[in-house]
Amino acid sequence: MKAIGFRQSLPITETDSFIEFDTDKPVPSGRQLLVKIAAASVNPVDYKVRRNSAKDQPLPAPKIIGWDAYGVVEAVGDTASLFQPGDAVYYAGDIRKPGSNAEYQLVDERIVGKAPQRLSPAEAAAIPLTALTAWELLFDRMGIGERDKGKTILIIGGAGGVGSIAIQLAKKIAGLTVIATASRPESAEWCRKMGADVVVDHANLVEAVRAAGFQNIDFIVDLVDLIRYWEPMAELIVPQGRIGSISDPAEGVDIRKLKGKSVSFHWELMFTRASFETPDMQAQHEILTKVAALLDEGTLLPTLTETLPGLTAANFKKAHQQLESGRTIGKIVVQY
Repeated sequence: MKAIGFRQSLPITETDSFIEFDTDKPVPSGRQLLVKIAAASVNPVDYKVRRNSAKDQPLPAPKIIGWDAYGVVEAVGDTASLFQPGDAVYYAGDIRKPGSNAEYQLVDERIVGKAPQRLSPAEAAAIPLTALTAWELLFDRMGIGERDKGKTILIIGGAGGVGSIAIQLAKKIAGLTVIATASRPESAEWCRKMGADVVVDHANLVEAVRAAGFQNIDFIVDLVDLIRYWEPMAELIVPQGRIGSISDPAEGVDIRKLKGKSVSFHWELMFTRASFETPDMQAQHEILTKVAALLDEGTLLPTLTETLPGLTAANFKKAHQQLESGRTIGKIVVQY
């Protein structure tokens, strides 16, 4: 099969930052599915892994990354029971395993969902990682539920991939008043399209939120930079409120800032369930099933903003360059 990968962690502008190569088509076993991939999206985790996996010396074999895919099941392992050949599926995969930047991929059926029927392959491929991340963060980690309807949430980084879904889930499923951050007119407009009630500039976050009429916020999620926004979040959060984050701080923060208000803090990493094969690993299959239904009924909107045609190194280079700029709105997909 054809695949796109890398042997060294190089700047994306370098010729060999991605290479095209042929490798053996994998064979499923156990609960694995063999999926023929039709489209894959890119996420910040992609370029972080590309930058850091082979900094010191070249890898013996090219590393295939990519953690978002839409495809069709071609074969199943001997104990698989949730899917059969011919099923159209979507999933975000397992960071420990070869990724979706290839013609075929093996994936555990417990972290796979049947794809939404009303979406195109590219639109479906843009959803899994961000939807799982946002759903787990809001509902599994922070515990937002029916009793919280009408409360406020501040989403820092509303126009990105996770923010685009988090706004929709917070507004349409949780019934919260959503304040999202954006710094450009086009990203602010995107947040409003996704359902944000209010959009503020994150440059002076405390002042912007209070100028918008909110003294304190019930829930805050950081999707950008925990260190940069730690002090503003500690200031804005309501007593006994909840803060969640997915960002990767290079250094620690003073969690004592939250003690006076008895505020709880929640990490979310979408790969935790698959990486540790937790007893509730199949929750991701269930989440993706629910999200597909919400997309098919029109409750949730697709977040795709750009499609690059062709399984080529050039397309993944282009997608990574755009992500690394930090100015991407919604999701970018490479369609095979």
